[in-house]
Amino acid sequence: MAILTKDTTKKITIDLTGPQGNAYYLMGTACNLMKQLKFTPEEADGVLNEMKSSDYENLIKVFDKYFGKLIDLER
Repeated sequence: MAILTKDTTKKITIDLTGPQGNAYYLMGTACNLMKQLKFTPEEADGVLNEMKSSDYENLIKVFDKYFGKLIDLER
């Protein structure tokens, strides 16, 4: 038997091909993360506006830019 240490650096994975991959879910997740990370309202608005500024691919890139260290997006 081995005693293993718990990996606390595990990232959350979001499957973009499933229901969690829809734009509204990703923006909601971003809002929740920004609250937890104590973004100011101005910063949060800026991130959301950047996510909404173009198409779905842009939304994914912006999400990854800000939250890629915490969450992996999977296709």
